[in-house]
Amino acid sequence: MKTVKDFVEDAKANPGKIPYGSSGPYGTLHVAMEMFATEAGIQLLHVPFTGAGPALNAMLQGSTKALASAPGVLKPQVDAGAIRVLACWGDKRVSSFPDVPTFKELGYPNVEFYIWAGLFAPKGTPAPVIERLRAEMRTAMANPQITQIFSNAGSPPAWLDAPDFQKFVDADSARLIKAVQKIGKVE
Repeated sequence: MKTVKDFVEDAKANPGKIPYGSSGPYGTLHVAMEMFATEAGIQLLHVPFTGAGPALNAMLQGSTKALASAPGVLKPQVDAGAIRVLACWGDKRVSSFPDVPTFKELGYPNVEFYIWAGLFAPKGTPAPVIERLRAEMRTAMANPQITQIFSNAGSPPAWLDAPDFQKFVDADSARLIKAVQKIGKVE
């Protein structure tokens, strides 16, 4: 399969028969793939593993046919010609795969998935402490040496200060809740 269109056509012709690997039930790889499957109107065969590494190995060995993963993990395998990236999960293309379209570009507007990290503090943390944390994070994320580390790992930084980050978390949570509810109970 060379394109998402090819993948979807094959999945529609073989419902529930195309195996994809994940890091386990409700893990990031599972939820992302099911989000796509729901949007594409296809059924795939979920094969849970004990982590992303074993899931990637299964795909490289041919026992599974698809995988959702972070770009940095896949880049060496793509560069070696062992696997092909069909689409990116975010709202914009990934710098390490500039020619790979997003699912949104391909006509799947509700397929948006992120593996992200944020800085949180307990409720009731004094305002001066919160402001100091925000200032230090702003400074760190403006430092090219720090952001280059993230970029080199295939995870481009996207700094959002507290109000914008809260909006992102709310929107992302809503997407994930919807996806998990569609997956339902995993036995």
